[in-house]
Amino acid sequence: MGRKPRIHYPGALYHVMLRGNAGQDIFFDDTDRCRFLLLLQEGVERLGFRVHAFCLMTNHIHVALQVEGIPLSRIMQNLALRYTRWINWRQKRSGHVFQGRYKAILIDADSYLTQLVAYLHLNPVRAHMAEQPGEYPWDSHGAYLGLQQIPWLTTEVVLSQFSKRVANARRLFCEFTQGEKDDGHRPEFHGTGLCDDRIFGEDSFIDVVLRNAEDRPLAKPSLYSVLEGVSTLYDLDKRGLKAPGQGTRISEARAMAAWGILEFSDATLTELGREIGRDVTSLSSAVRRLVERSKKDSKTAERMNQLRDGFAKNASLQA
Repeated sequence: MGRKPRIHYPGALYHVMLRGNAGQDIFFDDTDRCRFLLLLQEGVERLGFRVHAFCLMTNHIHVALQVEGIPLSRIMQNLALRYTRWINWRQKRSGHVFQGRYKAILIDADSYLTQLVAYLHLNPVRAHMAEQPGEYPWDSHGAYLGLQQIPWLTTEVVLSQFSKRVANARRLFCEFTQGEKDDGHRPEFHGTGLCDDRIFGEDSFIDVVLRNAEDRPLAKPSLYSVLEGVSTLYDLDKRGLKAPGQGTRISEARAMAAWGILEFSDATLTELGREIGRDVTSLSSAVRRLVERSKKDSKTAERMNQLRDGFAKNASLQA
């Protein structure tokens, strides 16, 4: 029997696990861990998902990740590819870093998000790498207690379930996590022993998900859909991106089209270049400049968000 497709819908929460190839280490020092967290942060900012918790072990990773319009497959492909490039460059090697496909369990957020976050923070304790939650430096427990500042981490959803006052919420969450220590390994958070190994939650949640969620990937925009979306965004006619001019607006529109191809489409930069009369090297450089500019220029960032949201909406309508 073939592998079941992943279930995607805006707001879906997953327990995501990435393991090293053949059980090998994926982090060799703190620089590697910092790089992975930086890539995770950039993903939050660029792809619009939330991270509720994380735990970086030596040879595997746990993340409580909640998507919006961009499906998990695109998020994880981007994250794994960028980290693989980093570690292979740093270790002066080539080949796989991660063991095949990542594993992701769809979680009933209303019923189990708080338990999942505590479970991830207790992973170093279960692995005998720390005696108490919060002692391990590479999970998000310290941020929940106010001991670390991680602006891109979403803590308020869980903390608000304990108290409206932040100090009380942190204290109660700490006590809750301590109370979860004796539960040990929970196979259901790993997809074991479930009626559908993709989903963990209350029966009503599972019924609704299986009845309403589409089990096929969202449609990806074609080359011409990207060109149409960018032309609309920049108020250009159909020949606008092919025009020989080098004005700022035209140049940024071409860069935006190349970014859209790389991020959302199955089309290639070669196909785009052939269509608008530009070479792949110049398009790749334009994308890098666009991404850097978006970090400082709110108007550019807003246009990228508008293009992303438009593709996500169209994909949902086609599903």
